[in-house]
Amino acid sequence: MDDTGAPPRLTRLTFHGPLSEERAARMIGRLPDRTAPTAPTAPTTVLDIGCGWGEFMLRLLEATPGATGVGIDLAEDDLARGRADAEARGLAERVRFVRESAVDTVRGPADLVLCFSASHALSDARPPENTATALHVLRRLVKPGGRVLLGEGFWQRPPSDDELSAMWPDASESEFHDLPGLVDLAVAAGFRPAWIETANADEWEQFESGYQSDVEEWLAAHPDHSLAEETRDRVDRHRRTWLRGYRGVLGLAYLTLVPVH
Repeated sequence: MDDTGAPPRLTRLTFHGPLSEERAARMIGRLPDRTAPTAPTAPTTVLDIGCGWGEFMLRLLEATPGATGVGIDLAEDDLARGRADAEARGLAERVRFVRESAVDTVRGPADLVLCFSASHALSDARPPENTATALHVLRRLVKPGGRVLLGEGFWQRPPSDDELSAMWPDASESEFHDLPGLVDLAVAAGFRPAWIETANADEWEQFESGYQSDVEEWLAAHPDHSLAEETRDRVDRHRRTWLRGYRGVLGLAYLTLVPVH
């Protein structure tokens, strides 16, 4: 039995979500405050909620000389990857990756707050109430004239009973809003939606395939490893959840939100 080496983890992913290089670059390019009385101003402080390894934040800092960032998450492996990436890119003096909960966070306010697929980290509320709660927290965490970049799930269409049964345990139609409902929640929380866009099918497939690819290749090469059965069950379950459950049903909106004065 081959017991050398554990399965790799997320090595094929650039971003921890369905986000393309092109979309990320466009989002960063739109961030200067064009309502400033003189020239557009770039953010100088960045707070990344549920940052993972913080790839988007690091790219933003590379594009914004002098800006500093703080990323918070509970996954130490991801935080360590972020610190190593920051060191390799000469950003270690401008960014911190901190292991802590975002619930009742005292971080901020910041010029730019990032929250990509991490609104659940901002409160203990249950879906779908957690989205509205998170938006009010984000409104508190952003400075006047700043921006929030929110990546949030929504139903592209109502899921069928068969699709719900193939998703995660206790999945329900009430768990997410549709896109208009999500945007309405942002407006009710004190934001104006400066930009509304959604991940496309190619971004989803790149993400879902990249999420599993390195582990699938490891399983093909180590079928008798002591961790193979557990790993195979996990990745097979996730693939079924995607292909039979939320593929083409669950969307991800990227909202650029401006706080109302």
